[in-house]
Amino acid sequence: MNSLNIFVNKYFAVFVLIVAFIAYLLPDVFVGITGYITILLGIIMFGMGLTLNLSDFRIVAKKPLPVLTGVVAQFVIMPLAAFIIALVLQLPPEIAAGLVLVGACPGGTASNVMVYLAKGDLPVSVAMTTVSTLLAPLLTPIALLVFANEWLPVDPLAMFLSIFQVIIVPIALGLMIKQLFPRTVEKSVQALPIVSMAAIIAIVAGVVGANQENIAATGLLVFAAVVLHNGFGLALGYVTAKLVGLDETKRRAVSIEVGMQNSGLGTQLATVHFTPLAALPSAVFSVWHNISGPLLVSWWGRKSQKKEEAVREKEWKHYK
Repeated sequence: MNSLNIFVNKYFAVFVLIVAFIAYLLPDVFVGITGYITILLGIIMFGMGLTLNLSDFRIVAKKPLPVLTGVVAQFVIMPLAAFIIALVLQLPPEIAAGLVLVGACPGGTASNVMVYLAKGDLPVSVAMTTVSTLLAPLLTPIALLVFANEWLPVDPLAMFLSIFQVIIVPIALGLMIKQLFPRTVEKSVQALPIVSMAAIIAIVAGVVGANQENIAATGLLVFAAVVLHNGFGLALGYVTAKLVGLDETKRRAVSIEVGMQNSGLGTQLATVHFTPLAALPSAVFSVWHNISGPLLVSWWGRKSQKKEEAVREKEWKHYK
């Protein structure tokens, strides 16, 4: 199962691109999935609840600065960056609101995998994902009300209830099941990444199928906006962590946590509270951040390798 997880993680972006392309060619086959996005997201969040540990919360209590930095950056940098990008690119109202929406979502669980591969601080990454997710019912509607209300009407109470239902309830159920049946959960938890990825792929396929004509008309514009948005998140997350004095491993964790969003939640909220077109930035984000994340990990890896080689060369010259 571990080898299968590694394979799926490695080629996840490829799978998403292939399915998205098929959904674009055959939209009628996949458009019906949009009616099940809430259920699919609930499955993902339930799986997250099964993987949570009390140690995730102890980290916050013992060393709150890294997690606090990441969470504040998450809910300030990303919605604000989306707002600015939408104004500069003069995005249509629905797409602008959708970009702000995905920016106002908490970090996604895929970020933990990227932080691990980047040799970042994994416990801090997991704690950030957990805290930002639990705060999402409150902070996501507020961010939307501030930054997206001029494009589409935002009902913060309805959105709070929606996020609570699709995030907090499934996570709570997952935690409860883990406490009641720890051995069973321990045996099955290895399959959760594959289940979550399959759910995300299905969500993307449904949104692409529902927006085939919109993609043909605005696809390049949405892609440019998402690439800029994700890039700002990764860069400014790293800079913010550096400014508050965090070490390199925590900078990488904050960078990835801020830049990689729970785009599944963005898709669900856009579909329910806005329009299918508003869900398009979240769907594109699902594809792109699973490309940019590995690219950033590779760049950091090469950078670390060059640094290690320089140190070894210096030590060798000193020895000679």
